Amino acid sequence: MFPYEIFVGLRYTRAQRRNHFISFISAISMVGMALGVAALIIVLSVMNGFQKELRARILGVASHVQITGFERGFNGWEEVARQARAHPEVLAAAPYANAQALLAEGDSVQGAMVRGILPELEDGVADIARHMRSGNLAALKPGAFNVILGVELARALGVHLGDKVVLIAPQGQVTPAGILPRIKQFTVAGIFEVGMFEYDAGLALTHLTDAQKLYRMDQQVSGVRLKLRDLFEAPRIGRELARGLRADLLVQDWTQGHANFFRAVQIEKNVMFLILTLIVAVACFNIVSTLVMAVTDKQADIAILRTLGASPRSIMKIFVIQGALIGMIGTLVGVVVGVLIAVNVSTLVPAIEHALGIQFLRADVYYISELPSDMHWTDVGTIAVTSLALSLLATLYPSYRAARVQPAQALRYE
Repeated sequence: MFPYEIFVGLRYTRAQRRNHFISFISAISMVGMALGVAALIIVLSVMNGFQKELRARILGVASHVQITGFERGFNGWEEVARQARAHPEVLAAAPYANAQALLAEGDSVQGAMVRGILPELEDGVADIARHMRSGNLAALKPGAFNVILGVELARALGVHLGDKVVLIAPQGQVTPAGILPRIKQFTVAGIFEVGMFEYDAGLALTHLTDAQKLYRMDQQVSGVRLKLRDLFEAPRIGRELARGLRADLLVQDWTQGHANFFRAVQIEKNVMFLILTLIVAVACFNIVSTLVMAVTDKQADIAILRTLGASPRSIMKIFVIQGALIGMIGTLVGVVVGVLIAVNVSTLVPAIEHALGIQFLRADVYYISELPSDMHWTDVGTIAVTSLALSLLATLYPSYRAARVQPAQALRYE
């Protein structure tokens, strides 16, 4: 058996009222909460999808953890890589040599970051091989002086597969005519596109041996890049690796190298959550107005219940239950609708684009031409709990007002 407060509260919610305007406001409150909850779930899922897609593209070129020297470079990378791979969470390790350069072809000159790699090891720590538009990493052979360019860098230089580019190293060499930059001609052996402008427009890959010769690094490397089993454990694993490596080495993880970028994305997500929560808050204000009008309309009923022995707390519970039921129905409908749309964004958006004859994210303007979605059940739970908490909070004042109704005054003119 249920307490009578629940029975009366449910009856007030579903009964046909004399004042149909109250029923209309109640329905609007449910619809408003449903729309707010659904919008929150959809927007946060899409933002999670963008965050996941950008993280995948950044870490497709960058590394989970990188070990560098405090100075220009260090020797003995093989031993450092062996020690790093001994950690159970490290899947692969590869050396690299980074240096800046100017690339020139005809009248076109572009600055770029030149990265010397070992193709047979690089594929274990980066996904560049999956993003090759032409050529392949295997074309980088020691002594061949081949180079693989980002698609935007190749477009700016106006070069294609097999063309020649001149690489100008900033480190000069002393000659009788003065200090001159070192210049070497490279052959374009491939073009990649990872979808991040920073890399597509400013990264050139060559063999590690060729980079060491060009920049006179001897057997030194700039660092060793690592791929982990779980990228979210990078800070902890980086600290563990640092304790076992030489004192002249510096260990950095991807959260440090791109901290500002991912912090900005997270802040934007939090701000969007707060902004869209206002939609739910507006619906809760409707619940307040609905219950205030219901209390005014039911003063005679409240007075009769009080004369039959109902306590002010019981009257308060009746209207809390009524308002909470409105919030629960709106939240439940919003969660169902939001989850269904968030899971099927990749199907619904193309259908809408086809029906309207437009494209929201044009491929020639945006690198991400499709709306990604990554729904987290923790987000859904947080949104549902927040919505229910706001709806319960909205019932307090009307319920308190109902509890203060005096039976004699309410029945005076009945």
